[in-house]
This record gives sequence, structure tokens and C-alpha cells, in this order.
Amino acid sequence: MTEEASTMSEKELKNKVNELRTQISHNDRELKSIYKELKLHRTNMDDLKAKRDELNSKVRALVAKAREAKSKRDAFNAKISSLKNSRNEIEDKKRQYSTEINELKSKRDDLNNLSKGSVETLSKAYVADLDVFVNADIPLNHEIDLFERLVTMKERLDAAFDANKVHQKLVEAYESSKDVFETHVDVGGEIHELAEQSQKYHLEMIDLYKQVDEIRKDADLAHSQITAKFAVTAPIRERIDPLKAKISQLREELDVYLEKLNDINLEKDEKKQEEHLVVAKEKLDKNARLSLEDLKVLMEKGNLKF
Repeated sequence: MTEEASTMSEKELKNKVNELRTQISHNDRELKSIYKELKLHRTNMDDLKAKRDELNSKVRALVAKAREAKSKRDAFNAKISSLKNSRNEIEDKKRQYSTEINELKSKRDDLNNLSKGSVETLSKAYVADLDVFVNADIPLNHEIDLFERLVTMKERLDAAFDANKVHQKLVEAYESSKDVFETHVDVGGEIHELAEQSQKYHLEMIDLYKQVDEIRKDADLAHSQITAKFAVTAPIRERIDPLKAKISQLREELDVYLEKLNDINLEKDEKKQEEHLVVAKEKLDKNARLSLEDLKVLMEKGNLKF
């Protein structure tokens, strides 16, 4: 570029300078136009970002409230579950005791039906018959009948003893179950009240999450618009750096030609000063009238001293 400039005439240099300045001016205008366009997009984008951020802030606040409502609902549900479990445990114990007592009653009654008498009565009868069987002189057929009766009596007596044992277990079961059966568990009203509170917070939570969904849709829409604007402005932004580089290159090139043109102007000025000096010296030699410019040239060149 420097070699090319050194071979160019003043006219060619001026034309080149004007050409480069025109190109720089054109690129500057294009760059300003890009910045202006980006500024318009940026203004809209800032509005969209502010809107999106505000909506997201509302979403966070509503989600916090919804979680609080859910926590309260779950707390009420936990109380309901605890009350139901306590009630069910007591009811289960009642059923277990009822089953045990009914089974013992049934077993005792079956043994009583088999014994058909108390231990005391059957024992006396058995002892009396046994005494007769062992000690009395009775006919053989009567002895056989008595033996069969003793066997039967022994079975009845055993059943009576077993019935007493079962009855004792039955009494013990009644004693053990007394506290359970006397426990009156009426938690239906409390459960109902808790359920109403639980439902209240459940509905509140559902409503809040519905609001969250609606607001989040608007926030997502704003974000998608921001993304779309970034996509639109990306090709515009990509033109900036190449334009800056081009302008910088043109300015560097312009500086070279301006420097060369400046050198030519300096040479021309120097030549004019030499010519002016010759004229001024002639005037000085002839004692002719000197102008201020003549005096200035003579003093700068050292031809005139005061």
C-alpha cells in the first residue's frame, strides 16, 4: 500500500483519499443504522425481560403459598390418620376380645351340656356309685350297668372340670377386656372437622397451582419472545465486528495516503517558500518595500536579522 501511494500523483492521491472517506462514511452510517436497529430491539427485549421476571417472581410467591397450604393440609390429614388408627386399634381389640369371649362361652356351654351337672354334684354321685361298685355285693348285671354308669359319670365329671377351667379363663377375659369395652371412642366429629380444614387447604392449594400454571404460561411466552428476538438480532450483531474491522482497515489505509498527500503539500509549501524567499531577497537587495510575509520568510531563513 505504501509503495503504491509513493507512485501516485497528487490528483490520484486526492481521488483515493476521497474514495476511502466515502467508503468509511458509508460503513459508519451502516454501523450506526445497525446500532439503532439493535437499540429498538433491545428496548422491546428489556420490556419483555422485565415482564418475564415479574411473572416468574409472582410464580415463586404463589408456589410458596401453595406449598404452605399443602403442608397444612398434610398436617390435618396426619391428625385424621392418627385418630382413625387409634380408633381402629381399639375396635380391633374389642373384636379380638369379643371373639375370644364368644369362643370361650361356646366351649364352656358345650362342656356344660356334656357334663349336665356341676363338679360338686357329679363328684358326690361318682363317689357314691364307686363305693357301691367296690364294696357292695350286687348282681352281675347290676354291676355291669353300674360300671358303664361310672365310665359315663367320669366323662361328665371331666367335662365339668374342663368347663370350670374354661369359665375361669372367661372371667379373666372379661376382666382384661373391661377397660377396652369401657373406652368410648367417638372421634367422628373431630375427624369431620379436621377433614373440612384439610379440604379447605387442599382447594386453596389447587387454586394456587392453577394460578401458577396460568402465570407461568405468560412467563414462558415472554421468554420465547425474548429467545425469538435474540434469534432475529443475532445476524444483525454478527455484522458489527466485520464492519468495525473494515472501517479500521480503511482508516489505516486512509492514513497512508493522507501522509503521502501531506508530504506532497509540505514539498509544495517548501517550494513556494523558496520562491518567495528569492523574491523577498531581490526586494531586500533593491531596498524595495517588503511585506509582512516577505519579512517573515527572510527571518525564518536567516536572511534578515535585527
